[in-house]
Amino acid sequence: MSTESENGVIPGRPTWQQTMLRIADPAKSIPFYEMLGMTLIDKINFPQFDFCLYFMTTLSDGEAYTLTPGTQEAHDYLWSMEGVALELTHNFGTEKRLPNPEFKGYHTGNQEKDGFGHIAVSCDDVYAACDKLEKAGVTFKKKPDEGRMKGLAFAYDPDGYWVEIVRRGESGKIPNEFNFSQTMLRVKDPKKSVAFYKKLGMKLMTERHFDDFSLYFLASNNVVGEAPEDPTSDDATETARNLFGPVLELTHNHGTEHDKDFQHFVGNEPGRQGFGHIGFLVDDVYQSCDAIRELGYGFKKEPDGGSMKGLAFAYDPDGYWIEIIKRGGIDFGDEIVPSP
Repeated sequence: MSTESENGVIPGRPTWQQTMLRIADPAKSIPFYEMLGMTLIDKINFPQFDFCLYFMTTLSDGEAYTLTPGTQEAHDYLWSMEGVALELTHNFGTEKRLPNPEFKGYHTGNQEKDGFGHIAVSCDDVYAACDKLEKAGVTFKKKPDEGRMKGLAFAYDPDGYWVEIVRRGESGKIPNEFNFSQTMLRVKDPKKSVAFYKKLGMKLMTERHFDDFSLYFLASNNVVGEAPEDPTSDDATETARNLFGPVLELTHNHGTEHDKDFQHFVGNEPGRQGFGHIGFLVDDVYQSCDAIRELGYGFKKEPDGGSMKGLAFAYDPDGYWIEIIKRGGIDFGDEIVPSP
């Protein structure tokens, strides 16, 4: 018997909630993303396992965040949020190149067959934003007037990840200086990937086709209205560019779907670790995973696998890790900060 709901989405109201990147030094990364308008809303500290997770997001302009990261109240906020957080994973010692003196930094993507490409922030004026960032010491892969495509830029974060700086569709519509607006992953077969993410409650907002590649932009059901009737239209592109929350950008290089041996690196292979996963909140992890299992791509970790019960990592069609987390959270066994 099928376990999907009437609209084809898996049960449990899945909502995109996180993109995870490994970082070497939170003392550098957190201020960088604060400069891009993000707020540290929570941290989950595992001193017994020598790592800590930091969660940052774009809050609505003027929204005051009064919770203390690491407290139970901050955890409750994190695991019930409707937006998308950037999860920064810090393995203790990497900031000092310890415990492995051979550690040279994380693999940031964009080499041959790499799947992860970049994250992005949007703003009203790319040129003014990049001028401000450059004066603050930020370096760039591409400045707005470099290369063939003018008016967009790629900055380097402290670990060397690419952060695209893109212009919103309509100036003044979003009052924030910056908003977290994209996570880009390369996919082998867009028909399979788009269908998979629609099952996880995403809508195809726009698509763009070029001679040798295509782009598909999806947003979570909970932050958008109806999907456009024609995702190739200019109106659909404009709507996507004006979203406050991020889109998942799936990049397809034409022809990969016909190569049975082709496979992207997904960010978790030895020696190529950097990007880790994206994650979705659901009401019931077990029920949702029953439906995901029917899609046929398998699991890295089943809900009852390993030492941490009640969360899972599914594979998408390309083998990217998709974390499935209970809305409201679970007891992670982390070090809770006392409430002030």
